[in-house]
Amino acid sequence: MSADAPLPPPVAREVFADDAWPLAEAYARMLAGPAVVRGLLGPREVDRLWDRHLLNCAVVAEAIPRDVHVVDIGSGAGLPGVVLAIVRPDISVTLLEPLLRRVVFLEECVAELKLGNIEVLRARAEELAGERSFEVAVARAVAPLERLLTWSMPLLHQGGELLAMKGERAAAELAEAESQLRACGAERAELVAVGHGKVEPPATLVRVVAGRPPGRGRRDPRRRRKR
Repeated sequence: MSADAPLPPPVAREVFADDAWPLAEAYARMLAGPAVVRGLLGPREVDRLWDRHLLNCAVVAEAIPRDVHVVDIGSGAGLPGVVLAIVRPDISVTLLEPLLRRVVFLEECVAELKLGNIEVLRARAEELAGERSFEVAVARAVAPLERLLTWSMPLLHQGGELLAMKGERAAAELAEAESQLRACGAERAELVAVGHGKVEPPATLVRVVAGRPPGRGRRDPRRRRKR
């Protein structure tokens, strides 16, 4: 089942350039149709599908380095992971989602759009800790930052980045997560705005750079084992 997506704003052709454009249109139709029918996207979100969802996710690509492996934690209907894979064919994206009905939809999207740079994985982030690692983790409307840190930091290489899409409370969440940032060994954290001139207001990201995991610091050579 499919439905007509709303007309995209002119800036969408700039953001989804060249080969990305037909893929973005096809994905928009899947979100407006099957995703709504299956309860993955609210019916009221269809009218603002481009501005609030597709464009808002696409501009996150500005903060992602080239040729990296990205994990989308709690991918849901594929926002932002599917969008990022469309606009950035140079990156590999793992859509991490524990719920079967969402996984089925994501697999259908990947097959329909023929996206060879996406892997769909049914699992929770906690289950992958120590098994897989990534250069970048992204998340949108999944959990408060404090909880998201416990899920994402074990999945990142040292120097890897969490890019958490946050709204008006981004600064407050960052302040509230201060102790958790220290506990998980984060190297630094900051607010980043992306999408200037493309989305209004610009999208706000909390960027957290992963440091050395707690308990894995170098041993002080001056310390000797007691006998």
